Amino acid sequence: MDKVMISQPMNGLTEEQIVETRNRFLQFAEKENLEVVNTYFQDEWYSKDAMTERGVVQIPLCFLAKAIENMSLCHKAYFAKGWENARGCKIEHEVALQYGLEIIYED
Repeated sequence: MDKVMISQPMNGLTEEQIVETRNRFLQFAEKENLEVVNTYFQDEWYSKDAMTERGVVQIPLCFLAKAIENMSLCHKAYFAKGWENARGCKIEHEVALQYGLEIIYED
């Protein structure tokens, strides 16, 4: 079974909007029989307070680094609408291109 990750804009969006996009992605992945690799880090380790306590200065960069690490487990990357306007998504897109992941764009 191929593995897939989602790259989706998050900055300036509500939790509800993020989850709505993610749910569309999860439906797509299930329909296509793809195993989802998590790139939406919500546990305590990734809370703002915990990251600040660990000395993380660039919190968005920490999330991007972890997402790219998890991308190494994937065959495919799914890019949600608006990815081309989000700096992290643009970087993930370039990584996917350079490393030969199959790229899927949300309709």
